[in-house]
Amino acid sequence: MLLLDGFERYIEENKLFTHDDKLLLTVSGGVDSMVMMSLAAAAGYRFGVAHCNFQLRGKESDEDETLVEHEARRYGVEFYNKRFDTTAEMARTGESMEMAARRLRYTWFRELCDEHGYTAIAIAHHSNDSIETFFINMLRGTGLRGLTGITIQAGRIVRPMMFATRKDIHDYAIAHHIPFREDSSNLTTKYLRNKVRLGLIPMLKEINPQFTTIMRRNIARLSQAQDFINSAIDIVKSETLEHYDDIYRLKVAQIRPTLPRNYVIYEILNSEFGFKGDVVDSLCQSLDSDATGRRFYAREWVAVIDRGDIVVARITEEDSCETIVERSTVRSYAGGSVLYYEYCNIDFIDNLDQGDNVALLDADKLHYPLRVRRWREGDWFVPFGMSGRKKLSDYLIDKKVSVAEKSRQFVLVSGDDIVWVIGRRLDDRYAITRKTENVLRVVRDTL
Repeated sequence: MLLLDGFERYIEENKLFTHDDKLLLTVSGGVDSMVMMSLAAAAGYRFGVAHCNFQLRGKESDEDETLVEHEARRYGVEFYNKRFDTTAEMARTGESMEMAARRLRYTWFRELCDEHGYTAIAIAHHSNDSIETFFINMLRGTGLRGLTGITIQAGRIVRPMMFATRKDIHDYAIAHHIPFREDSSNLTTKYLRNKVRLGLIPMLKEINPQFTTIMRRNIARLSQAQDFINSAIDIVKSETLEHYDDIYRLKVAQIRPTLPRNYVIYEILNSEFGFKGDVVDSLCQSLDSDATGRRFYAREWVAVIDRGDIVVARITEEDSCETIVERSTVRSYAGGSVLYYEYCNIDFIDNLDQGDNVALLDADKLHYPLRVRRWREGDWFVPFGMSGRKKLSDYLIDKKVSVAEKSRQFVLVSGDDIVWVIGRRLDDRYAITRKTENVLRVVRDTL
């Protein structure tokens, strides 16, 4: 019963919820969420169960659904199930599978709460998930906040299993005969999280068998440091950040000179508006050179340098969202997507067909700086495999791209030429050929 004791103690110490709350448990059928359901029942909490069937693994997905429904009925609690056409949603929005599934499930969970009076949504993330997130964020590039792992509470979202390790949970399931299913996709190294889980972390455990314990302590300390920073940043925001309607002005000159200016700017822009670290780095460099009018983009916000201040506003439909890509740029942003840039010799390219979200470009034909922007009327390109030019508007119509998708379509531009309709088609003039020696590989991922 040690896991049950830890479960109840962790919930009480962190004030996640009480026995007066009505919980919505999100249960996939995997060992983590099935054990969470068992513990919630044993501890006497009131709850219902929500299961998402994303219909991505055929019979496996349906068997997950059947197991969760059976166990929810056995506990005598409400069971909610929803089947999502995830593949169609990905095609509609251009999101990755992970992003589309995340958005769909959390939207539905909140709808269930509003409709049925649930006060908290319980997710079965555990301490190993938090450690994996630490390394994923570090590999992608992050500030201190990204190294604090997974938060245990965010609004109605609570994570009551964060005290436990994957081994703790698995051992409890075996000892108490709790049924669960293994997701076969967890065994593939196609995804970054699985590469970290199956490759990197086992090597670190081999170096230090106490790795998991040490990392849990490290993340706890980093979280405390971030809490301290948040308190300090709140004071700075009250002194420097003005707000009129939906427009914010960060008065840089009012940041106290004893503070690290660029880090303060990063903390404010990242926490309030979601600007990434390398975007803020570029912004601060432009701030130093007094580049009034220069624009920088987050997913929903644009920051503009205005006479030494930083003005932040929501992106409008008319905004081209143009960003500059220098020869040294390693990543840039295009609306809800991030683009990664890698230069290599043609000899290192062993597969020419790398999917719609990867562009292999002849690097020696490109003119810098490149630009990333929304498409606009009048744009044209030469679709890969064709010899004649085509209006981009006609191409999108031929591909039956919806109005919503069109508004999110970005292009990569060299000089005056579109070299890639991002996520869809290369320009034939810039595709690699037998004469290509140097390659720019651009990979699109969703934020």
